[in-house]
Amino acid sequence: MKKIIKIGGLGLLLVFGLTSCKKYLDINDNPNSATSSTPELMLPQALTATANVVSSYNSMGAQLGGFMANAGGYGGFGSSVTYDFGNGDFAGLWNSTYDNLTDYQWIINNTNGDLDYSFYNGAAKIMKALEFQLLVDNYNDVPYTNAFQEVENLTPAYDDAKTVYDSIYQLLDDALTAINAGLDDQANNAASNVQDLGSKDVMFGGDMNAWKKLANSMKLRVAVRAKSGGLTFNNQYDPVGFLDQDAIVNPGYQQASGKQNPKYNTWAYTYTGATGNRAWIPTNWIVSFYNGLGDNRGYAVFYGFGGSFPTNQLGYESTSVASAPSSGSWLSSYVADAANNNMGVLKGYSAGMVIFSEAESDFLQAEAALEGGFGVTGDPSDFYYAGIESSYRYLFTENDGSDGAAELFAPPYDNYEALFEDYLATNEGFYLVDYNAAATDAERMEAIMTQKYIALNMVNSDQAWNDFRRTAYPAIVNGSSDGTLSFASLQSISSRPDKLPSRILYPTSEVSYNNKNLPKGIDEFKSLIFWDPN
Repeated sequence: MKKIIKIGGLGLLLVFGLTSCKKYLDINDNPNSATSSTPELMLPQALTATANVVSSYNSMGAQLGGFMANAGGYGGFGSSVTYDFGNGDFAGLWNSTYDNLTDYQWIINNTNGDLDYSFYNGAAKIMKALEFQLLVDNYNDVPYTNAFQEVENLTPAYDDAKTVYDSIYQLLDDALTAINAGLDDQANNAASNVQDLGSKDVMFGGDMNAWKKLANSMKLRVAVRAKSGGLTFNNQYDPVGFLDQDAIVNPGYQQASGKQNPKYNTWAYTYTGATGNRAWIPTNWIVSFYNGLGDNRGYAVFYGFGGSFPTNQLGYESTSVASAPSSGSWLSSYVADAANNNMGVLKGYSAGMVIFSEAESDFLQAEAALEGGFGVTGDPSDFYYAGIESSYRYLFTENDGSDGAAELFAPPYDNYEALFEDYLATNEGFYLVDYNAAATDAERMEAIMTQKYIALNMVNSDQAWNDFRRTAYPAIVNGSSDGTLSFASLQSISSRPDKLPSRILYPTSEVSYNNKNLPKGIDEFKSLIFWDPN
């Protein structure tokens, strides 16, 4: 059965949404004036667009969260190094996220209550929750309740951030209910017509247990982050457990216009072979974690690691600052077929895009088990070490599935497990690696968040930036001009003790088209996300 649904116009939620992000799986030349579609056509398009959205948030988080700094040979960094943000800075995040959310809302609206499409309904609700959390974590209050009324309301009111968090947690519960209803019908009804996602699911290939694990991990992320903002939830999870694999979107990326892995396309090479963005290089701050802790993941992540390679402190614009190498700072230099079979974070143009990493799921469970009250049982150290090992496995896995450690090291260190064990042995007794050496819960939390920060480097950097604002880990020395003690820009105009921004600003499109509802008096240094205690 294929459900063909007439569309009178997808009708993006806001006037500015009429400029949609580029999606090569679009079902029409102009999806905003489509006449018909099906959930089968809409879901892969939406998931592919989400990969682009997540890539953009990663770039933003890498710049604000201490992972990248300005390279030499470029100028005009402006607000990137001063933090004097305007409404035009990072504006594309808002527009592309709401545009993508319209696709998921369309699926939800047209499959609610339809058992045959319960898997599509559940998947769309999980992704809607994921993207609204992205929005709240960067803007705080956002349009939610009235956001998708199309022409009936082009200037929707803003919902309180806590209310949105409550709503997306419930949405995840609703998603689990929908998926389980479909699974139950398939198991117990010989005439079941529940539609499998199959190849239309470009993230999990139709594995609904994987979708449920993502929903559980999303619920935990929401609950852990919201606790510092005074919110509590039901802490009830599907028995299937949490993510035990990386949630990776891959619609069939290839070396063609608009069809490459978006992160690779941005930071490595375009489909023509032209170099991607070279105006940014790794910070002294992030590299110090690899050098200072003997962390061999540096070889997988950075081009030229182990030798002389360009790094900088944000805001230092001397002519002595090196430029990024022609192959890019984050393209590992240790695999022969670097164009499409690498390790690290830029594995190739056909590699999948990480939406939610297994390592992040592990570290969330470690934090929840340490803190208590989140419905997660087990020894925090087990989750903690699993998170580090998950990071090693992901980073050393090449695009073809091979263990890239063999490209770098002789036996017995020619596999990621041995490198992981070596990392632990090298740092025995140091609590930021050796969890059992931590003497207090504060030190244990610092270890969890520091290792999570390292694991999210250029994978989902924005999530590390969120956690830093929430926990102040990894710890920095406020006001220090030493790039290994603080990642704050040397040109910062921030009034905060840490010299960092607290957020980005609402986009120009909202100032122009929804100004009557736009929260007023927002300051990039003083206005906090609701869960930010700092």
